[in-house]
Amino acid sequence: MTTLSPAPRDPRMPRLPTSDAFREFMASGWGEPDRTARVTPGAAEAAADHRRMLSARFPRETLVVASGRSAVRSNDTEFGFRPHSDFAWLTGCAAEAAVLVMRPGSASDGASGHDAVLYLTEPAYAGDEAFYTDALRGELWVGAAPGLDDWASALQIDVRSLAMLPDDLLAIHTAVLSAGASEPALSEAGIDEPSPLLEQALSDLKLVKDEWEIAQLRAAVDATVAGFSAVVAELPAALAGGGERWLQATFDRHSRQGANGVGYTTVMGSGPNAATLHWSRSDGPVSEDHLVLLDAGVEVDTLYTADVTRVFPASGTFSPAQRRVYELVLEARAAALSVLRPGGLFSDFQQAAHDVIARGLHSWGILPGTLEEALSPEGQYHRRYAICGNGHHLGLDVHDCAKTSEELYLRAPLVPGMVLTVEPGIYFHANDLTLPEELRGIGVRIEDDLLITESGYENLSGALPVEVADVEAWVRALTR
Repeated sequence: MTTLSPAPRDPRMPRLPTSDAFREFMASGWGEPDRTARVTPGAAEAAADHRRMLSARFPRETLVVASGRSAVRSNDTEFGFRPHSDFAWLTGCAAEAAVLVMRPGSASDGASGHDAVLYLTEPAYAGDEAFYTDALRGELWVGAAPGLDDWASALQIDVRSLAMLPDDLLAIHTAVLSAGASEPALSEAGIDEPSPLLEQALSDLKLVKDEWEIAQLRAAVDATVAGFSAVVAELPAALAGGGERWLQATFDRHSRQGANGVGYTTVMGSGPNAATLHWSRSDGPVSEDHLVLLDAGVEVDTLYTADVTRVFPASGTFSPAQRRVYELVLEARAAALSVLRPGGLFSDFQQAAHDVIARGLHSWGILPGTLEEALSPEGQYHRRYAICGNGHHLGLDVHDCAKTSEELYLRAPLVPGMVLTVEPGIYFHANDLTLPEELRGIGVRIEDDLLITESGYENLSGALPVEVADVEAWVRALTR
């Protein structure tokens, strides 16, 4: 692993020569690499539409959205970079250390009242000393890097060097609202804090997906469905000693084949670990008597992600106790889907699933008091075992539109084009002494990705089995 600083930090490593002869040698003898700016078809046009939508919300303000920079993992190594979702939504670009500026003006890019300029870190090519000394800009370090003109052509937007941004911003006399990631070039111009008003507007606008976005989500879900089958097929290896790590790595490897990677940290929990909502450690064993829970999503190159959960018996057969819990979650899922339609509220399907779970657990004698007490706002005892919500919006972020208002998120009518998850679950922790012993250590969540349509909904992840017999047959077919 090479250091990311221009000069090696390890004193045992020799520094590069600084002589004129070495500079001349490094500047010559290089051919032209392929510097094509790779942009998914339709992304530039979709981004221009998104800018028009945002422009209409803020006709007199200058809007600034930054992509961000990679975060330090440890010492002088960094995590892989992924741009801020708001920046990606507005540009179709995945560049690091980049900033979009939208100024009220003549709308030369067609963005309804605003001129848009994308500021990018200018790459350093052979002949420039930074070519081999700058780990952020130097092409010798980062590989073939499109130039500003290449990006301008591919994204159909004006592009300038990031070095010009501070001066350009200081020359602006309209109110400036910012969103996205932090960026040193913005701090130089005195812009340090994001605008909650702009952040919320961006979340509001992303609640309803356009046709291009829906196509990206379909691709993400389809890739995820294939990844789940790949994981189930590896159950024998997990049972033989590979454990949860093997299954998690299987899905993560699948997500890098033909896609950007995982949309969030894969949750792989086997046996009692399945009852832990965010079991991302995935370092436990897998045994024949375990239920295995996989919560995972592929993120495609345009950064849209799926979010799907399935639970399956490692042996290919549910035990009576496992089946009992699983079928109650299935019933809650059916109740949620039965009220999912245009004009309904986001909170409707959430409440429908919780109601079924509460009634079921009370009938099992698990909840204290009467059913009325358990269901009352002051009771809600079932939430001990179903502590998370039953769904969320989905898009560029796994929990999309997170900055929108609670009123709009929960109580505004659903409309066609919204994409959301429905994910009821029951989580019986192994150390929960309120439970019968045979139920301890069972965790079940069933999660699908749903597109609201004119007539109801489309289950984008419906290709994955969900009924008990179908799940058992799926496991047996892939592991025999």
